[in-house]
Amino acid sequence: MNPSSPTPSAFPAVAVQGLVTFLGAGPGDPGLLTLRAVEALAAADVLIAEPEVLDVVRTHARAGVDTPQLTVADEKSAAAGVPVIRDAANLVMEAARSGRRVVRAVTGDPGLDGNAAAEMLACANEGIPFEVVPGVATAVGVPAYAGVPLRGDKGADVRFVDARHASPRCWAEVGASEGSVVVVSATLETVAAAAAELVSAGRKPETPLTVTVGGTTTRQRTWTATLGTIAQVFKQGKVLPSPEGARPVIAVVGEQGAAARREELAWFESKPLFGWRVLVPRTKEQAASLSDQLRSYGAVPHEVPTIAVEPPRTPQQMERAVKGLVTGRYEWIAFTSVNAVKAVREKFEEYGLDARAFAGIKVAAVGEQTAAALVEFGVKPDLVPSGEQSAAGLLEDWPPYDPVFDPIDRVFLPRADIATETLVAGLIELGWEVDDVTAYRTVRASPPPADTREAIKGGGFDAVLFTSSSTVRNLVGIAGKPHNVTVIACIGPATAKTAEEHGLRVDVLSPEPSVGKLAEALAAYGEARREAAKEAGEAVARPSERRPGARRRRTT
Repeated sequence: MNPSSPTPSAFPAVAVQGLVTFLGAGPGDPGLLTLRAVEALAAADVLIAEPEVLDVVRTHARAGVDTPQLTVADEKSAAAGVPVIRDAANLVMEAARSGRRVVRAVTGDPGLDGNAAAEMLACANEGIPFEVVPGVATAVGVPAYAGVPLRGDKGADVRFVDARHASPRCWAEVGASEGSVVVVSATLETVAAAAAELVSAGRKPETPLTVTVGGTTTRQRTWTATLGTIAQVFKQGKVLPSPEGARPVIAVVGEQGAAARREELAWFESKPLFGWRVLVPRTKEQAASLSDQLRSYGAVPHEVPTIAVEPPRTPQQMERAVKGLVTGRYEWIAFTSVNAVKAVREKFEEYGLDARAFAGIKVAAVGEQTAAALVEFGVKPDLVPSGEQSAAGLLEDWPPYDPVFDPIDRVFLPRADIATETLVAGLIELGWEVDDVTAYRTVRASPPPADTREAIKGGGFDAVLFTSSSTVRNLVGIAGKPHNVTVIACIGPATAKTAEEHGLRVDVLSPEPSVGKLAEALAAYGEARREAAKEAGEAVARPSERRPGARRRRTT
């Protein structure tokens, strides 16, 4: 070793520093997160955010991410009923000093958040690297969702004011700029005072304004008034003050973009099922595409599993059938559900097999969802019904057995223990031998939480989608009968009959036995209901907002 070279112990210790990402979570709709925000969340070790922001970003964070609470209660404060607000800056710095990747998420855009700016400065002073991921600013995103353009074809100036911190000088300046559009961030109890400040500063009392609460979420509501009438509108509507910690209320003031065009441009609140709480009696995995479709109509889906899947009591039959796949016993295997695909896949993994075991075997799927589960497994089905996605539809397209072209005459049919005999009988009629194997058992799921049961029985849901007779029986069995104001939608006549046998009035019947068509039918019902209210000059209300005991209108 060179004597002049420093020994390892002579090198100064290098502090391990993490990275802090100041991330804009937007005004409330999780769909407004940027791609960069999703990437940062997936890589975070620590996620720090207020509760309402955490609800928006949490789904994109990795499993096991640390989410320290900003509001806690120690014994002394709990006794007094006062929560303790922990210093977010200290939490950020502490986590970053330990070398972890920290995401500090804030409402809207971090560049417009004073607390985020102070925390950035603290990082800079201590030499902790940080980055900023912009988000959709609340003052811009909320008017867009309310159908209130901030600039018309005349290109007016746009001024932004936070009424919670505005000085008299600020009000004087924006009030004097008569042609500009003013976007005011406020609370429900300060909107009227802000309107009065603008009138005092020179704005005309008849200047239109819109006030939006819960912007970009399915709780969004917008009032249209003028600077001179907003106080009376709120009083007549018995509008309550904003809850503690609620997102800001956004008021847009000005001739351009406020009341004049909102009736035509209110695209979000005019969705056919806007704000409807829809009960979907399926697991989150089963209901994924259906729930996405309902959200596109403005609904809030709530998944409640009514059926639990368990292995067969005697697995030997399933084990023999899977071995028969490998040894060439079958010409076809037919999957009638996603659960059947899952059951076979699990058995394959148990034996160390993969999708290559299907080589030389024709594969059928009863519908698109089952086909998608097979593709995820690495298997492209040879047969999917071209028409109705059901056992009957599958039989319509199934080829008859031909001893010349079919060297093997046997079909493997892994199914639930309660499956009907329609498919088996049809295949036999077509000349095939069928191994009808119980791949899984369906049992009644555990009851949902007490608040969900109460909402079901008390009219807290606007609609419920029944996708089979068993979902009707099981939901009533584990949670009780839906309230009479709840809209009942059924996938087909058999399901509707079961619902009626349980004392439920069926309002919506799907034109085809498809969950997608069922959701479409419910959306059409909601749209017709909305238009009827408008024609009658009534306020558009959700079914759960109707008076108890009110008679429901039956669709024909």
